[in-house]
Amino acid sequence: TGPMSLECLGNLLRITLSAEYFEDKYLSFSVVDQSGIAWELDEAMASQCGYTVTYSNWSNIEFRASALSCHSRLEKDLFTVTIAIKASHTPDMKNAATHLKSASCHYGPWSPRELVCESNYMEVSVRREVPQTVKEFIQDEPEDWTLVFPEAKPGEPSIWQVVFHQPEEKKALLVSNAWSAGYGLNTTDTRVLLRIPYTAGQIQLVKDQGVTFYAVRSSIFYKQRWMILMVDTAVACPVDGVDYANKTIIWTVPKYIQPLSAGATSFKDVLVEAGVDLHKLSAKEMASRKYVLSNDLNAITMKIPIGAQGGYYKTSVSNGQHGTKYTINLFLEHQWEDNKWGLTKHTIIKEIETPFEQAELAITNNSNLSARIMNVTVGTFLPDVELVNLTIEGATVAVPEAVQHGYLTYKIRYANGSKAYIIQVPFDAPSVKKEYMRADMRAYTLNVTLAFITRPTSETFVVPVTTVSAVKDAVLPKARGFCDGRNFHLIIIRGNVDQNWLPFISDWHLTPEAAQKYNYSLKDNGTHLAISVPFLSSHVHYEDFHISGIKASLHLTLKDGITLANRRDFSVSCRFSPSELIQCLPNGTVVVTAVKLVGVADLDTSLLVLRDRQCKPSLVTEKTATFKFSVNTCGTSRKFNSSTMTYENDVLYFRPGNNTPVYQLKFACSYAIKQTVDVRYESKKNPPPSIKPGFGTLALSLKLYKEKSYSDPYQESEYPVVKYLREALYFEVELLQPKDARLELNLDDCWATNSQSLDSLPQWPILINGCENNEDSHRTVFHEVNYSLRVKLPQHLKRFEVRMFTFVQGTTLSQE
Repeated sequence: TGPMSLECLGNLLRITLSAEYFEDKYLSFSVVDQSGIAWELDEAMASQCGYTVTYSNWSNIEFRASALSCHSRLEKDLFTVTIAIKASHTPDMKNAATHLKSASCHYGPWSPRELVCESNYMEVSVRREVPQTVKEFIQDEPEDWTLVFPEAKPGEPSIWQVVFHQPEEKKALLVSNAWSAGYGLNTTDTRVLLRIPYTAGQIQLVKDQGVTFYAVRSSIFYKQRWMILMVDTAVACPVDGVDYANKTIIWTVPKYIQPLSAGATSFKDVLVEAGVDLHKLSAKEMASRKYVLSNDLNAITMKIPIGAQGGYYKTSVSNGQHGTKYTINLFLEHQWEDNKWGLTKHTIIKEIETPFEQAELAITNNSNLSARIMNVTVGTFLPDVELVNLTIEGATVAVPEAVQHGYLTYKIRYANGSKAYIIQVPFDAPSVKKEYMRADMRAYTLNVTLAFITRPTSETFVVPVTTVSAVKDAVLPKARGFCDGRNFHLIIIRGNVDQNWLPFISDWHLTPEAAQKYNYSLKDNGTHLAISVPFLSSHVHYEDFHISGIKASLHLTLKDGITLANRRDFSVSCRFSPSELIQCLPNGTVVVTAVKLVGVADLDTSLLVLRDRQCKPSLVTEKTATFKFSVNTCGTSRKFNSSTMTYENDVLYFRPGNNTPVYQLKFACSYAIKQTVDVRYESKKNPPPSIKPGFGTLALSLKLYKEKSYSDPYQESEYPVVKYLREALYFEVELLQPKDARLELNLDDCWATNSQSLDSLPQWPILINGCENNEDSHRTVFHEVNYSLRVKLPQHLKRFEVRMFTFVQGTTLSQE
């Protein structure tokens, strides 16, 4: 109970520190000697003096002390150890709390020889059967002990020596030198002890029955005035001997290995016991846990099912992958008699850890749709795992800071000690991706990476979490369509899923630039998208002709901005008056436009003709062809009745080699023969008309076109335009304002300069008094301007062609 608990386990004292109490704290251990002096432990001192600090059962910290440890106090059959533990929240150990614990344990009775294999040292203690040192004994002169034993050199005031026996040599060390080399030596009234860290230089690797042992052959010499006494202090501890088969741990320990049995010829087992966590188990307890302990002639074997009671799983990380290892702290006690030592007790403490096994983690989506909260459970985890940070949209934030991004994290603890983590984030958080699925469904995708750390090993691993929740909250865009006399109008009311959807007309992306090019109207204020398209345009579908009008439709598709998948289709269909296709001018000129129907997909509008097949269209687009002709030409027929004269013709389309038209558009113009107009005439003496000078504003434009068709002007972004000498330049001058049909545009003078200043020199005249420059070797060519869909007032435009030239200075081209 409390932060520390203690147990006496034979010749060992164990103090266990509560993981819950000391969690997230920095610790330091000290042992207090009989004088009250505290000696801070490090790894070297612990293994030299008989102390072990280890972690067990996830994060519990375990301190063990040998009965013959350096600072223990021996009294009769008791040994007492006092430790001081400092705990601080900072690594510099400031403001550390000190916990002092003193414990006494019974020990013994001792066997003549006792061997202990701890996790960080080997220990051998033997019965001391030598006379006690005379208190007043002083070595008064050097003595040549080498005549008796070469290894026993004349000593210092401390007269103990230890000799290590190695295959190639023997090495003798005085006690002070052995201590400096990390060895631990101690003596009591009845025992002599040698403690050897596993890092010691004199350790040899010895194999017996395929199992490797750390082994040290050594002798301790004690010098009396008239005699020298030797004690054999050999010790050996198994390094491996662990195998795994069929989900079972198999631990094999050979018996009577050579370093421990040198000089003995007969052996007899006295006792073989085993247990877990230094607690011996009876045969009945082992059977209930399905442990198997077998003692054969040459070896002792323990078989433990992986996952059995007594061990525990701990978290492990391999190549960034989360997994587990099963750990069990076994111990084996083997007592035997031989004809050299009598009784020997060999205690082996063995922590066995199974190989890494990857563990799958469950990610459960428990989102609350009504509360619009994404709720994800990740786990379960073993108690030695902690969540440390989250990576959200590429940014890594610590758990406490995640709440600023809308992320709440909770820890759930279960009765068996395991735990899970819950991540909660609102559907509307910026990092939650929203995507339209179908009908009224939207998908909300949470994509976050969780980073974990294991205690106390500080291994790290990450768990990517991607969960999708489908919610019925999609508001799709709606549309309202209508037509006026000459245009389609489509108004789309935005929903909550189409922010990144793109408008397409007949698989043609309708951008503001494209709409301007085709004289369409496109307006988007974020909530409404308004589109207007003229009746006569290349993206309109013409379905049929009827006396009541022309049925035409405009189709618009909203597509996904990333995948370009079709998301929503809208269309508006209207009937337009046939008068939109024909003009019957008073001077007998007819302008008629034929349109391509959707049912005649292979129709080439440039091949449309009138009855007289020599009459071809003057203006052609992909879906229209415009004819301009006189009623007295092109095979036009006429009919009379009492009041009107009607002229009729057909627009026809013939496939090659076939005289039967597959397309026929009949049209007619009617003119009144007799028409009475009431005119009121009043004679006045009005002055003759005169032209008076005045002031006004005219808006003019000058454009350069790419081709003679004058259909594609150069845009501002294409200047400066690069041309070769003598290549044609097509210019168009247009009167933009006022739009008065009574006005006609006439060009007077036109000249070229080599700078943007119209008065700069040199200059070259292109037009003089409205005529070509006769001195020019390539004269200006005027082009007729006809009525078309774009040109409603031909008299407001003038077009002319000039050949590319450059200014010269003498015989050198001027730099422009």
